[in-house]
Amino acid sequence: MPSFNQSIFHPAVFFLTGVPGFETYHAWISIPFCCLYAIAISGNGMTLFVIITESSLHEPMYYFLSMLSFTDLGLCLSTLVTMLGIFWFNAREISFNACIGQMFFIHGFTFMESSVLLAMAFDRFIAICNPLRYTTILTNSRIIKVGFAIVIRGTAALVPLLLLLKHLSFCHSHVLHHSYCFHPDVMKLSCTDTKINSAFGLAIVISTAGLDSVLILLSYVLIIRSVLSIASREERKKAFGTCVSHISAVVIFYIPMISLSLVHRFGKHAPPLVHTLIANVYLLIPPVMNPIIYSVKTKQIRKAVLKVFLSKLI
Repeated sequence: MPSFNQSIFHPAVFFLTGVPGFETYHAWISIPFCCLYAIAISGNGMTLFVIITESSLHEPMYYFLSMLSFTDLGLCLSTLVTMLGIFWFNAREISFNACIGQMFFIHGFTFMESSVLLAMAFDRFIAICNPLRYTTILTNSRIIKVGFAIVIRGTAALVPLLLLLKHLSFCHSHVLHHSYCFHPDVMKLSCTDTKINSAFGLAIVISTAGLDSVLILLSYVLIIRSVLSIASREERKKAFGTCVSHISAVVIFYIPMISLSLVHRFGKHAPPLVHTLIANVYLLIPPVMNPIIYSVKTKQIRKAVLKVFLSKLI
């Protein structure tokens, strides 16, 4: 009788899916996708550049914003090749190991972005509720440690999940529902029992993004309580104004993520186009919108970006 390892069958390739039902229009559909990728990459790249080069932005809030831009860039670049390859060249094939690698980066940067948003919520909490100790609590050395902790947490959560996936056999359809490899999507193609993988995956999501969202909510409950105790109406408005950008970033990150998770768990009979639409919104909207939100709502970022552009024109 063959051993367990010998009975494992990994397909040579998986087949990615573009926009189902619109295959003949992929070249045209690629145009808005290219625009979104260009906005996301240039916007987050510019945000990183101005924070690194502008000494006035060397503060905790902007360090965390640079981490957010870095994770958004990582998410974009993780799917750029496969998505545009499908639209331009109908290159749907991806090897099993390449698929595992892509999942590592997509889910890794997703978990990291969730952690960064939590760190930014803590930053706002300290700035509003304990402003006199802000600079002593959020020192440069502590921010560096937070950055390392975010990377280690995302990696440590993901590696066991992908190792479990490599122990599954795939002997039926090898066609994925998205233009990139997504863990629940790959797991559904297995012809072996995936209860352990599913339970472990759910536990990872709850202990990372789920826990982060609860702590972010708790931080804003404390922030609101602190702001409402401020006597001056103008001061209350100013305090809430510093949180608008972060709240927007949280909303555009978690709503698509929750929607995609719900579709994969409960939307088995949903049209394929629904899966594709939500999957692309989940992956592209946060990286596109975050630099726009922060450049519009944050005066210092807007001034730094304008300074860069004006210096190039002179």
